Amino acid sequence: MRKNNISYAKYGYLFSIPFVLAFLIFNLYPTIYTIVIGFTDLRGLGRTTFKFLEDPFQNYKSILNNATFLRSLQTTFIIWIFNFIPQVLLALLLTAWFTNRRLKIKAQGLFKVLIYMPNIITAATIAILFNSLTGYPKGPINDLLIKLGILDAPSNFHLQSGTARGVVSFIQFWMWYGHSMIILIAGVLGINPTLFEAAEVDGATPSQIFFKITLPRLKTILLYVLVTGLIGGIQMFDIPRLFLWGGPDNATLTSSVFIYNQAFAGSYLYNRASAASMIVFIIILVLSGIMFYSMRDKDEIKLRKFEKNRLKEEKRMGGVR
Repeated sequence: MRKNNISYAKYGYLFSIPFVLAFLIFNLYPTIYTIVIGFTDLRGLGRTTFKFLEDPFQNYKSILNNATFLRSLQTTFIIWIFNFIPQVLLALLLTAWFTNRRLKIKAQGLFKVLIYMPNIITAATIAILFNSLTGYPKGPINDLLIKLGILDAPSNFHLQSGTARGVVSFIQFWMWYGHSMIILIAGVLGINPTLFEAAEVDGATPSQIFFKITLPRLKTILLYVLVTGLIGGIQMFDIPRLFLWGGPDNATLTSSVFIYNQAFAGSYLYNRASAASMIVFIIILVLSGIMFYSMRDKDEIKLRKFEKNRLKEEKRMGGVR
């Protein structure tokens, strides 16, 4: 942009310098360093010297043959599936509810704040809260279940693998369904309102409007929610770590907690922690690619192919003439 023969473009570059420096120092350099030390013998607190291994993939082989790491991956996916599927379904249901023009729900702002509030509470606070709620022998949940006649005696939820995973899954669901709902509502508000008005005039039911108009136009936003949910779910660390420290019997040991334990919890195997991090990164990359491919716009692809074939045909006919 020029005004009075003065170029203002340089100021944009100047304003971007702090971000670029912060990205290079705190993001790019640690990422590259992590990749490099995965092929070395670096281990031990305070050690800075290392050498590359004769077999560059030795750390990766050790991690892939580690039964604890494989179990941590299994645990991560189990917890993620049992919290993310209900999370998205409830977020879609609440989105349809809050954006329904016929219901005209009052105090929407208050409901949205209350639903989103768990997302802004610190993970440490939530972990301590649920640790107390599920306490043994005197905990609010135990007392409630006994009063309802569901349990005859207090149950130690912290020593049961299935219960511990269930609690972690519920915490993740409770913390993040409001976040997904807000994003989906923002996507709905970006849809042309005349489409909904025309559908209502034609006598479409709320469910028909949601499934035929709203949901197809939310595909891009829904893909964003799915991919970010996948990344956040596989990188799940704070709640499993703070709630039961990965227990009982590694039942809540996720891949991120395993990586932390390898690097900082006494082992200081930085090289193996790096290798495990890159394996998790590759898993996220592959699964994200599958999501992008499965949710691609097939109609747009067909239209592009048709247009491409049409142009080729026009060129061929022009060459024949």
